[in-house]
Amino acid sequence: MPTIKPNKSKEIIGKIFKSQEGVYGLREFEDVNIYNLLYISEQEPHRFYIRDLKSKESKFVYDEKKEIGRPEEIIRQLWLYKLHTQYGYPFDRIETEKSVHFGTTVHPKRADIVLYKPDKITPYIIFELKEPNAKKAEEQLKTYMAGEWAEGGVWSNGIQKFILYRPFPKEYITTFPDIPRADQTWDDLFEEKITYKTLDKNFDLSFIIERLEEMVLAQSGASVFDEVFKLLYAKLYDEDQAKNYRSDGEVLLKQYKDPKKTYQVINDNLFKSSIAKWPNIFNPSDKIELSPDQLQVCLPFLQNIKLFGSGREELEIVDRAFEHLYAEVSKGQKGQYFTPRNVIKMCVKMLNPSQDEYIIDPACGSGGFLLHSMYWVWDNYLSGASEEARREYANRYLYGLDFDDKMRKISQALMLIAGDGKHHIFKRNSLDARDWATDEAMEARVELKPLLRELANNSENEENKKTHRYLNFDLLLTNPPFAGEITDGGLLRQYEFAKKNGRLKPRMERHILFIERSLDTLRPGGRMAIVLPQGVLNNTNMEYIRSWFFEKARILAVVGLHVNTFKPHTGTKTSVLFLQKCGEKDLSAEALAKADYPIFMAVSKKPGKDNSGEYIYKKSANGNFVYDSKGRKVLDHDLDEIADKFIEFAKEQKFSFWK
Repeated sequence: MPTIKPNKSKEIIGKIFKSQEGVYGLREFEDVNIYNLLYISEQEPHRFYIRDLKSKESKFVYDEKKEIGRPEEIIRQLWLYKLHTQYGYPFDRIETEKSVHFGTTVHPKRADIVLYKPDKITPYIIFELKEPNAKKAEEQLKTYMAGEWAEGGVWSNGIQKFILYRPFPKEYITTFPDIPRADQTWDDLFEEKITYKTLDKNFDLSFIIERLEEMVLAQSGASVFDEVFKLLYAKLYDEDQAKNYRSDGEVLLKQYKDPKKTYQVINDNLFKSSIAKWPNIFNPSDKIELSPDQLQVCLPFLQNIKLFGSGREELEIVDRAFEHLYAEVSKGQKGQYFTPRNVIKMCVKMLNPSQDEYIIDPACGSGGFLLHSMYWVWDNYLSGASEEARREYANRYLYGLDFDDKMRKISQALMLIAGDGKHHIFKRNSLDARDWATDEAMEARVELKPLLRELANNSENEENKKTHRYLNFDLLLTNPPFAGEITDGGLLRQYEFAKKNGRLKPRMERHILFIERSLDTLRPGGRMAIVLPQGVLNNTNMEYIRSWFFEKARILAVVGLHVNTFKPHTGTKTSVLFLQKCGEKDLSAEALAKADYPIFMAVSKKPGKDNSGEYIYKKSANGNFVYDSKGRKVLDHDLDEIADKFIEFAKEQKFSFWK
């Protein structure tokens, strides 16, 4: 009897996909018991073969010595399983590696899978699994579909997929969220009901936005940024209604057979209702600028994903997608850059916000400091609390300001997606007190009223009620915009830094004013982390600022960031300055002036990015990527270690926030 070779599927699949750097993956097949389903054995020394599910023949998948694998073969076998078992197609309607015809010629390239109609002759759906690049795959699929007169095309790399559908005799190509089962038609998919419980929280919004941009938005003439946000807010409103108000949990944001109905439901119902529910984000007269046919192509990418209440891992993916989206529109014009999340996490960890401390970011951008502060408190102080208690914390203690309307929309969307249900994110100019006296600032004034500081002088106190200059926040974390100088005399005269020998300076750098404004926002004893150009801390012409620090606050730490930290957007050398404001009995200005206290100093050597700004991930001794418990590659940086060293220092120094 022949020797039965052991099944090495788990071992070999792990090697194949961990060496692919994220080009391929198996997230799409999480509902399949992959390792029991697939049979991989060593049939030649160090060469492994998989048993084809249809033909039962052996196909090469991995060379152990050369570390060369065929991930597309694994994906093909999993699709064969899904088509046969989950979609109900018999194997005699499925062909693999089929040469594709164009008229009277045969194309040398082969389609990975061709699914036939019941006549077993007419191509129905063509699958492309070899091409990792989605844009190239789209063009190839369209060519295949035209050459074979197929109605559908599927591209999949195991992580993402997209589906094209050509509704003959029409010429245009649309997208679909899925393919029909064997007992369905394409038209049947329009009638399928979607509920909130069936939505998938495992998605890659970066991929979705890129597909929307390439297939529809870039050609529509409309603003990519604005149209994506309109769709996302319509989606958020729909999920909120399905989860909390519709008895059957039905989701309405979906593709309907008639594109005009799709537009009517999404624009007139959902988007307009989102404007009413979350005011001051869009104008009441705003509408989706896409045509019904263009919107019809967009919906399948969004209709089956779950935004509300997504876990933090998914939220970081959403956050990175927004970074990409904003980069295409206006990033860099005002010296604004998304703060790398490893920098944010270091700052939050070092300052250790607790569950009863008010936190603000006066230049909040995408809201990263607020989100990660929220997660820190949830994990360290509210780990056993109810969902309602966690949401109540987020609703009460987190505040953000930003003068850029697009950035405000990003941070508001992220806070809504995180599940806080409410936000304190406002479009305001943090630097200009005059901005707080306008009618548009009414909502922000009302929300911040409990945090106004009581001043001893009555006239100053009344003025503060108008300007909101002096506040009582416990923590401030921020990365203010670096670029640009302020020349507005009315704004400059609000700041000590803008005056010299009793005279007003003609101009000041924006980030210098943010330093003064930030300390005014804190209560006595409050603490802050602020990202600054390194020159503020070491240039001789900035000595007056450093002297001012010593009079106003205790310097807790200075962390120099690697020059690659903010690449590819800027190569500016930056540092994070950590301060605790004077005012408490052990932090009086007089006591600190006389004290010779230690300051924690550190320099980051590993930024997690290369010289071009691409992310660098940790690798094991054998050269494979290191993955965390969620299956994500681990960023190769040293800021966690720096934060841990600071915590040791803080406890030695008996800092009140790290006892």
